[in-house]
Amino acid sequence: MRPFTYERATDAAGAVTSAAATPGSKFIAGGTNLLDLMKLEIEQPAHLIDVARLPLAAIEDAQDGGLRIGAMVTNSHLAADARVRARYPVLTQAIVAGGSGQLRNKATTGGNLLQRTRCAYFYDTAKPCNKRQPGSGCGALEGLNRNSAIFGGSHACIATHPSDMAVALSALGASVETLSPHGEARAFDLDDLHRLPGETPQIETHLIAGELITAVVLPPPPSGGQVYRKVRDRASYAAGLASIAVAGDQVALGAVAHKPWRARLAEAALAAGGSPTEAIAAELAGASENGRNGFKISLVARLGPVAIAEARNNGSAA
Repeated sequence: MRPFTYERATDAAGAVTSAAATPGSKFIAGGTNLLDLMKLEIEQPAHLIDVARLPLAAIEDAQDGGLRIGAMVTNSHLAADARVRARYPVLTQAIVAGGSGQLRNKATTGGNLLQRTRCAYFYDTAKPCNKRQPGSGCGALEGLNRNSAIFGGSHACIATHPSDMAVALSALGASVETLSPHGEARAFDLDDLHRLPGETPQIETHLIAGELITAVVLPPPPSGGQVYRKVRDRASYAAGLASIAVAGDQVALGAVAHKPWRARLAEAALAAGGSPTEAIAAELAGASENGRNGFKISLVARLGPVAIAEARNNGSAA
């Protein structure tokens, strides 16, 4: 691990001001992803700004019936909150399907959204990876790409986003609130947070340098049932092969793209009266394989309709 300096922020305004004034800064909260990457020298921040103790750890009811979730709320706290479990069960299910209990106790809402890919070529500094070293190539294109993307990839990168929580938030239509280094607050749809790789896979979000996520806002829960389902090689310590979040007739897929993949074509098919099988087939019409990951297409074709039907049954039961 390379030398770095450290400070503990006491307020959000001070944190973003420090980030703007100190080149090479990174925010750190739970550190469950960043510290691992620093040990491997994939991340090499010159300065760490600890935001874990900022007053952004509350879950508050919104006037419209939604929830405002502070960026420092831990995954364990969020998943266990009675309001989340009752009104947004898909979110609780997605978080529990993610990391271990120990990781959920440290991981924060904001940090979960910004975790980086688990692609083996990204983690191996001896291998080419445009995300880690722009211009070096994508080793996964012709290599071990079993876990790679089937949607939205490019010749520069076929990595997938690892967050389970973000997939559920996408299906729920969440939005993100941030504070810029200039002290300006803004809010935008969570689906606009992450970028597809294109020619610049090293640029993973639409955040500007030094911009801090301060909250995630959930709208009122959609009508109908909710469910999150995930498939992986083993029950723990394994990244997902594919996942799906269903909230009413809103659908998002995970572990299949560089970002949480909102299944708009599937949603349109459901709205037009199509069956769950027809809806997922409409989405998968735009999928592509890269050698060893073709099984994901048939996996999603089976997983999707089952999850949608389960959510509908849950809604009927409610």
